[in-house]
Amino acid sequence: MKLMELYRDRIMGVISGLDRIRFRGTLRWLASERGLGTFMNHARILLKDFSGWVDGLTAQVRDSCESRARDLGIEVRYLMSSGVDKDKLARQIAADKRITEGSICLLSVVEPCIAPKVKGNKASKKLELVMEPRKCVFVYHYFNDPVFGFGHVRIQSWVPFNIFICLNGRHWLERQLQKQGIDYVKDGNCFVRIEDIAAAQVLLHEQLKTDWAKLLNGLALGSCPALSQVLRPLEPEYYWSADETEWATDIMFKSVATLEELFPSFVHHAMRVCDSPSVMKYLGRRSLAGSVPDEVISDYRRRYEGIRVKHSVNYNSVKMYNKSGSLLRIETTINNTRDFKVFRRPNDDEGKPASWQKMRKGVSDLHRRCEVSQQCNDRYGDALAAAQVEEKLKEVVCGACNKVVKEGKRYRGLNPWQQDDYRMLMFLSKGENAINGFRNHDLRKWLYRESEQAGKDQQKKYSGRTTRRIKMLRAHGLIRKVPRANRYVLTEKGQKFSCSLMTASALDIKALTEMAA
Repeated sequence: MKLMELYRDRIMGVISGLDRIRFRGTLRWLASERGLGTFMNHARILLKDFSGWVDGLTAQVRDSCESRARDLGIEVRYLMSSGVDKDKLARQIAADKRITEGSICLLSVVEPCIAPKVKGNKASKKLELVMEPRKCVFVYHYFNDPVFGFGHVRIQSWVPFNIFICLNGRHWLERQLQKQGIDYVKDGNCFVRIEDIAAAQVLLHEQLKTDWAKLLNGLALGSCPALSQVLRPLEPEYYWSADETEWATDIMFKSVATLEELFPSFVHHAMRVCDSPSVMKYLGRRSLAGSVPDEVISDYRRRYEGIRVKHSVNYNSVKMYNKSGSLLRIETTINNTRDFKVFRRPNDDEGKPASWQKMRKGVSDLHRRCEVSQQCNDRYGDALAAAQVEEKLKEVVCGACNKVVKEGKRYRGLNPWQQDDYRMLMFLSKGENAINGFRNHDLRKWLYRESEQAGKDQQKKYSGRTTRRIKMLRAHGLIRKVPRANRYVLTEKGQKFSCSLMTASALDIKALTEMAA
């Protein structure tokens, strides 16, 4: 990451890995009208007996959860409102009872869900199964797991008996550091300091080797043993998927003052330069093309922890914020995996060759999901690297504004305030070009939009003009050609030049005067 290279003398180190993970366990036989109907046929349950059958299963599941809680000697509490902060309550109970390991409490609350119902069809005059919104009791089993630390299992006590398990990769790391005898300072779910950062990163890589299905099945049955019995005679297994994953890159600065000095420029850069196409590139999408373009939402919030900038696309996001004063976190959250691809056999068919397929939510594709998230964090960090320019503006831009001679040819200097040159600098400062570079066609389309509608002869003229501009930029050392490709990327000098001028141009005279003073 360019950001690490740029500020290596001010940074203690960096770790990347899973933060919050929300898993979903689904009995696919019961998750749809068709599957449930098939199951009921196998179990010889009539539609008219559906309510009585489900009521019996629900009672069995809830009794099993409460019986397990009594065996564990933990508190069972029924909540009157789903708005209660259950994590906070569980942590308070753990603190009051000094529970550092093992089960903490069992909480029951009525919450919305999607569940099957038997209704009469007036047209066919028959009973039928439909999935529709309703409310039912959810049971939360909170624990301090010896491996994963604080987390919970959430069980839907009504068909289809979905299970939601929430864990945190940073809590897991804390347990591992304790085992290894590595000293650390932790604030919430982030580490401000780690004695051996390299060893911590190795541990986070090891975490990805977890047998997730085995772990999750163990946590589910440990909370409700009856889950293995209620669905006889078919005994289907839970399919485990990751509903939401947070992958965080934590950059630990040496002091609070250092990050405070740099962070305002990061925020400004993120809001000014990270436009829609750039964010799409960060999140692995090539463009906004399509009949219905994805909406990119950039959001700025001031929270008690500090300022947070977040960019969201299609239920996925990348965000940046400061934590604990000295830690810069870049975090990618993925909810919709269909925007990304994984190299595997189609439908896991051994008879077919592997190819790039749409990523699934299932835990079998979790490794690729983490890989994509890290790439997004790296791209975003590279874009931020262009934000901070410590040299004076005059020192940065002066050279490129004067004439230059290269290989016997004279090239004019750039005039940042002249319309054509200003538009060219705007193009260079765009995040997507800083990351992936650009081609002659990309710059031509930006500078001469009319060229797209022109004939071939006219397009050649526009292309020639663009070529001359590219040569001028190369002569000034602002861009370089990518080897074996018709693509150009910004040099470090080019990043500083374009970013500093775009930042200065966005400020009003009053702000500039105050800064100068």
